[in-house]
Parts: sequence; C-alpha cells; structure tokens
Amino acid sequence: MHRRLFLLTVLAAPMARAETFEFTLTEAEWRARLSDTAFQVLREEATERPHTSPLNLEKRPGTYHCAGCDLPAFSSRTKYDSGTGWPSFWDPLPDAIRTREDGGLFGARTEVHCRRCGGHFGHVFDDGPDPTGLRYCMNGVALVFTPA
Repeated sequence: MHRRLFLLTVLAAPMARAETFEFTLTEAEWRARLSDTAFQVLREEATERPHTSPLNLEKRPGTYHCAGCDLPAFSSRTKYDSGTGWPSFWDPLPDAIRTREDGGLFGARTEVHCRRCGGHFGHVFDDGPDPTGLRYCMNGVALVFTPA
C-alpha cells in the first residue's frame, strides 16, 4: 500500500520549476489576481475542460495575452480551429513563450509557458497546419484577448 501511495504522489505532483522569471508574485498575490480556474491552470499546471473557453469562438483580429502578466503571446493571425476544444495557434509571437518537456501518465509532451511569469498555457504538438506544422493547444483561461 505504501508503494502505491508513493507512486500516486509522485505522478500527481506538479513538476518543480527550476526557472526564474522577471514577473513574480507570492502565491497569495497570484490568488488575488486570478480566478480559481486561472490560478489552477497558470500556477498549478491544470487543464481546463475542453469547449469551455469563449476564446474558442473568438474570430476578431487582435492579440492573446498572458492572463497572469499581460505579455502578448499569440496573434489572431495564427489562430485556427483545431477541433480539440481549446484555442489553438500554429505559432507564438517572438520571445513570448518557453517550452519544456512535461513527463506524465500519458507520455512525454512539450509544455508551453509564459516567458515572463512562467504561467502554464498548455502544450505544443507536431500535428498542426502549415507553415509550422505545430499546434499550440492553449488553455483559454490562461489567455486574455485584446481586439486590434
């Protein structure tokens, strides 16, 4: 029984971050700044339920910013409907994101996070459209849309 509990604890624990970021807040400040769901996604690497974000239906020209620190992260020019239920893009804005390997129960994936505050956006996959062939599958609650 102890081995199972240990294994579940290790597998369920969020990965420790070794990075440092230029925009930082205390946990209490993040909780005051973000909704509960946004806090869980951005700070605890949760995933929102598919088809729940109003950003899935957003079609206007504009920019998608980090909901944590307001860094511009994606342009509407690279947004497309991936059919996954999450806002998807084929390319981020220059110097907006960082990635790292995210091992887990479903195999290794590549996590995407905000370059400035480290907030978890989602994951990138190699099944996207041209010209990059990438699908940046983002949690809508991690982003804020600003119309052009």
